Amino acid sequence: MRVREGRDGDVPVVLSMFDSAVAWLAAQGRTGQWGERPFTGDDRRTRQVADWLAGGGMRIAERDGQAAGCVVVGAAHDYVTPATEPELYVQALVTDRRHAGHGVGRTLLDWAAGEARARGVDLLRVDCYAGDDERLVAFYEGCGFTRAAPFTVGTWPGMLLHRRLTAA
Repeated sequence: MRVREGRDGDVPVVLSMFDSAVAWLAAQGRTGQWGERPFTGDDRRTRQVADWLAGGGMRIAERDGQAAGCVVVGAAHDYVTPATEPELYVQALVTDRRHAGHGVGRTLLDWAAGEARARGVDLLRVDCYAGDDERLVAFYEGCGFTRAAPFTVGTWPGMLLHRRLTAA
């Protein structure tokens, strides 16, 4: 698997990744995270992904020559408690369901940790949906993150997590 920078043409690819994740979650009755509507065709979601690309922090994991997942790093979201030290923040992470079970998400999080180290930063943070059975929180914990603080945005339950790194 290789991780490359986001590039022109990736916005519809990333929207499609989210579509596959939303459909999979909705099929399980798990609509609390991202709802049940596809991201493709939603102007707000399209702008969001385009902004991620323009911001320079988007990376795409490719598996067997196909886009398999996306991570976006940058500044923390405004709805979480600010860090008290320099950090790199995982703003988004998604895996195309066609590539589920092949370590795509873990590979992208490892890339983010390496990027943080390269920047001389010892803290990598992420937030995620913490509703239902908290399987997503458990995924991040399995990738070396530790729960920092629960939060809510409206009625959406979230968990802020962090991962300590050793800077290069």
